[in-house]
Amino acid sequence: MALKIHGIGASRAARPLWLLEELGVPYEHVSQSYRDGATRTPEFLALNPNGHVPVLEDDGVVVWESMAINLYLARKVGGPLAPANLAEEAEVLRWTFWAVTECEKDALTVLMHRVGMPADKRDAALADQAEKRLAVPFAVLDAHLATRPYIAGDRFTVVDVNVASVLGWAQSSRLLAERFPRVADWLDRCMKRPAQQKVRQLAKSGR
Repeated sequence: MALKIHGIGASRAARPLWLLEELGVPYEHVSQSYRDGATRTPEFLALNPNGHVPVLEDDGVVVWESMAINLYLARKVGGPLAPANLAEEAEVLRWTFWAVTECEKDALTVLMHRVGMPADKRDAALADQAEKRLAVPFAVLDAHLATRPYIAGDRFTVVDVNVASVLGWAQSSRLLAERFPRVADWLDRCMKRPAQQKVRQLAKSGR
């Protein structure tokens, strides 16, 4: 089995795990925790000197950074989830980088301070501020989705995995769901896909 992915479901490894399930290709999942120095061993640092998951191994090719892994997998496997032409590839690239630069930090804050951390550790004010900042990029995506069901057009592609894996962290926000119904509907459809549900169960199991 050539493809090997290191990481656990409750980490950014969820992104390539989701895509691999969507692609339906065989792969080996190495349930690699990031806690207690597990990614700081010499063996793991030889794969990713940054000491983070996920890491993909593909017959001698090593790729780290979750979005880079997904873009690599889409190019390698092809099929309906990959860009069909240069114009679609431009959509995939720009919205993938947009999600990371415009949304990821605040989406993670919403996740942690709404549901992720123990109740006595949460700071509602931090979550409120993050939601207000997220309203700006959410408005951009909401307008984009007015003319198409998915980000790159009429079908679900790798960019929907990439962006939904970030915005899904803020899915608990009632404010954002009410203000941006097209984003909320698109995100709900993405998160209900069987491949995403499988990865979610993997995360709950600690693997």
